[in-house]
Amino acid sequence: MVWWIAAIIASIYLAVILFMYLAQPKMVYFPSRHIDATPDQFGMPYEDVAFETEDGVRLHGWFVPADSARATLLFCHGNAGNISNRLESIAQFNKLNLNVFIFDYRGYGKSEGKPGEKGTYLDAEAAWRYLTGNRHIIPDEIITFGRSLGGGVATRLAAKHQPKVLIIESSFTSIPDIAAHHYPFLPVRWLSRFSYDSKENINKVNVPILIIHSPNDEIVPFRHGKKLYDLAGEPKHFLEISGSHNDGYILSADKYEKGMATFLDLYLTD
Repeated sequence: MVWWIAAIIASIYLAVILFMYLAQPKMVYFPSRHIDATPDQFGMPYEDVAFETEDGVRLHGWFVPADSARATLLFCHGNAGNISNRLESIAQFNKLNLNVFIFDYRGYGKSEGKPGEKGTYLDAEAAWRYLTGNRHIIPDEIITFGRSLGGGVATRLAAKHQPKVLIIESSFTSIPDIAAHHYPFLPVRWLSRFSYDSKENINKVNVPILIIHSPNDEIVPFRHGKKLYDLAGEPKHFLEISGSHNDGYILSADKYEKGMATFLDLYLTD
C-alpha cells in the first residue's frame, strides 16, 4: 500500500514538472494585442513608429518627444500588456525632459511575431538601431531603461552597447532565480527554458547604473534589486521606493521622480 501511494505521489509530481516545462512561455509572457490608449490622450504628442528586426519581424513603437529634451530614454517594458499600459511612466519621463522611445516586443500590441527570449533581445537591438540609425541619436544621448522582465533586456543591451546610463526597475537577477523563489518545491533551475541573466550581464555594463526597487514588491523580492546593485560596477546608485511590483513608480511618484532627476543630473550634460 505504501509503495502504491508513493507511486501516485511521484506520478503527480512528475506530471507537474512536465506541465511546468511545457507551459513556461505562457508563464513568462502575458502579451495583449489591444491598444487601450495613446499618448495624445494624455496630452503628449507622439509619432507612430514601425521598424524591423534582423530576422525580419516588423515591430511597433511610439516616439514621444519632450520639451527641451536632455536625452532619449529607450523603454524596455515588462512581460504583460503592451506599450499602451505604460502611459503614466512615459508622462513621468517626459516631465524629466526626456524623449521616450517605447516599443512592443514581438507578439505584443501591434508588433508581429511570437515572444521569446532571443526575440526580445533582437527586438531591443532593432530599437537601438532605429534610434542610432534612423533618428541619428548618438549613444551618449540614450538612456536604456528596463522594468521587470525588461530589466533583463535593457541590461543585456547596455552590456553590448554604450548608452549614457542604464536604469533598472523592479527587476530580477535571472529567470531561474525568480522561479526558484516562487516554486521552491520544483527543480526549476534545471527545468528553466529562459535565462534573462542580468546578474551575469550587469558585470559587463560600463556606464552609470541606477537600480530602483521596493521592499514591498510581491513578485520580485527586494533582494534581487540589492543583488544586482552589489554586482554592478561603479558608478552605481540605488533608489528605494515603496509600493507593489506594478504600482511602485506611481505610489512613490514624488520620491521616484526626484531620485531619478538627481541621478540624471549627475550624468546628463545640457
